[in-house]
Amino acid sequence: MTTLLVIAKEPRPGRVKTRLTPPFTPGEAAALAEAALADTLRAVAAVPARRRVLVLDGAPGPWLPPGFDVVPQSAGELDERLAAAFAGCTGPALLIGMDTPQVTPELLTVDFADCDAYFGPAVDGGFWALGLAEPDPGLLRGVPMSAPTTGAVQRGRLVAAGLRVRELPRLRDVDTARDAEAVAAAAPCGGFAAELARVRAVGSR
Repeated sequence: MTTLLVIAKEPRPGRVKTRLTPPFTPGEAAALAEAALADTLRAVAAVPARRRVLVLDGAPGPWLPPGFDVVPQSAGELDERLAAAFAGCTGPALLIGMDTPQVTPELLTVDFADCDAYFGPAVDGGFWALGLAEPDPGLLRGVPMSAPTTGAVQRGRLVAAGLRVRELPRLRDVDTARDAEAVAAAAPCGGFAAELARVRAVGSR
């Protein structure tokens, strides 16, 4: 079975989703980040897995469901932290972030029987998911993160290594207020959509 990894930051004001400020306050941005993380973890918890791991920058809170191992993020840039997350795995692993609360258990149920890697491209040019049948941290180290070419470079690494890559659907990360609206519309029944509606209602008073 597959190990499912979620890499995330503790949702504290001023530390997460700073690009949502403005129009939202740091407290509202943190509340949205917490809702996104909770939705993501809920989806992961519903997927049969060998192990579920939250790779966390910060401390766990009441938003963490049972059934997860919590490990601290390593030091270094994001490519090093992602590489370290895979280095802690034995056997197939799928890694996602906390920025796509619209994920479903069906999207995260992967089978490496006829491929070596899964790649989930993001609308902004990055990627929201990366799965490796045989985790190799070297496939991530040195990939420029948070750039329009991040996804292309990372996928190119997989192909250059001779891996058979299966594509996952393209999803939108929640980075800006516009992203938040689009993601909430894509998953209107989720906690993220409910929290966005709540902070919008508070702001309109």
